[in-house]
Amino acid sequence: MYRLLPVLFMTLAATPVLAQGAAPGVPLSAQRTAPPPRAWTLGVGFAPLYAPAWQGSRDQALSIFPDLRLNYRDAVFASIPDGLGWNAVNRDGWKLGPLAKLRFGRQESNGGSPFLVAGGSEALRGMGDVGVAGEVGGFAQYSFAGRKARVRAEVRQGFGGHDGVIADVLLGWNDRFGAPTSPWLWSTSVRATFAGRDYVQTYFGVTPGQAAATGLDAFAAGGGLVSTGLNASLTKPLGSAGRGGAITLFGGYDRLADAAADSSLIRDRGRRDQFSVGLSYGYRFSWD
Repeated sequence: MYRLLPVLFMTLAATPVLAQGAAPGVPLSAQRTAPPPRAWTLGVGFAPLYAPAWQGSRDQALSIFPDLRLNYRDAVFASIPDGLGWNAVNRDGWKLGPLAKLRFGRQESNGGSPFLVAGGSEALRGMGDVGVAGEVGGFAQYSFAGRKARVRAEVRQGFGGHDGVIADVLLGWNDRFGAPTSPWLWSTSVRATFAGRDYVQTYFGVTPGQAAATGLDAFAAGGGLVSTGLNASLTKPLGSAGRGGAITLFGGYDRLADAAADSSLIRDRGRRDQFSVGLSYGYRFSWD
């Protein structure tokens, strides 16, 4: 829940994640079992997620995130994990264009997002709330090996809850197995997140005022590598050609790098290793 929940096309004010994090949902690869898409496609679903209450937390929490995905042909996309973007360049395996995402705030009372239903953390008391942040920038993606593999990079500038620069780099692979008419779909990816000082200070820094309120040592953060991670998912389309929707089991592991883990907040009240697991159901509608 502590990664990104970008979704500007709906007023979720909204992860983590995604809090700080992303609610994973049905992978786009699941759509390949359906008939050729029409001009518009809308995916609707929900995704229970069991994950750290905030990025770096040692306390787990259960949240239920909405999972909405809207596409216009292969040009414009809007979804919780991917944000709002436009494939301005879309040829020869390349996709490039502008991108906007939304990052949930962080509540000092429980560390969670508005979709928290159980669990939480009291470790942020005295740190103050972090507001919702918008992030705007661009992306570049190259797909190869018959579109089973992709390399993607994003760079975004934050405003609102944080004013830092953040960059994500990802290498992913997806494939399928089983009967052609009723396949299982799987995907895995490795990623790294880099950020400037303003971002790291917002989520991991400890000001003198916060130190006095919490008893933590003051910590002035710097920029650099924030985390590395691994994601995996397994999707089962339901019904003929996925007409009954799809169920996805997903999980992830992240390890905070020194830029974040050196913070007294993480050393004294959190942990570097972060695990998450979830299950989602989604259904797709298409029209011209």
